[in-house]
Amino acid sequence: MSIRKALQEWNGKSVDEIDRLYGLYRTDDAFISLILPLFKQPDCEAGATWLLKRYLEDHKCIDDSFMDEVFESLASLNQWQSKLHLLQCLSYFKISKTNKKNLESFLRECLTSDNKFVRAWAYNGFYELAIQHPQYMQETKTFFEMAMRDEAPSVKARIRNIMKQGAF
Repeated sequence: MSIRKALQEWNGKSVDEIDRLYGLYRTDDAFISLILPLFKQPDCEAGATWLLKRYLEDHKCIDDSFMDEVFESLASLNQWQSKLHLLQCLSYFKISKTNKKNLESFLRECLTSDNKFVRAWAYNGFYELAIQHPQYMQETKTFFEMAMRDEAPSVKARIRNIMKQGAF
């Protein structure tokens, strides 16, 4: 069965099942090149982004040749789970000068999400962006200050965890 077909059949909820799919496909040399196009398929995007997140947890990086495709896919994501998965992957990515604008636009959109987990990780995304591109540092600090006044407790907790890392 193809990875696309397997993701289409996944119920979108079972972590055991998606983890089993990861186990089946992760050793394929073309794993990353197989899942990246699936980010643009609405019936596969949540599963495909989860698979990338899981891969990065194991391998800590992907080849730089895939970075442009990852960052170009951000604008086409529709599901909050997909957005969350890629936001959670940002600490593993090198953010090139050419990709920082795509990421910045994505992060700004995610800051206004109805989903508090997406918002929390969007703040984390601005932190990751500021670490690699210091021109975003002051704006990120301002975002954090506003969030600590106005955001949900779970979002504030994420920001406190970021601030413990010492960059702010």
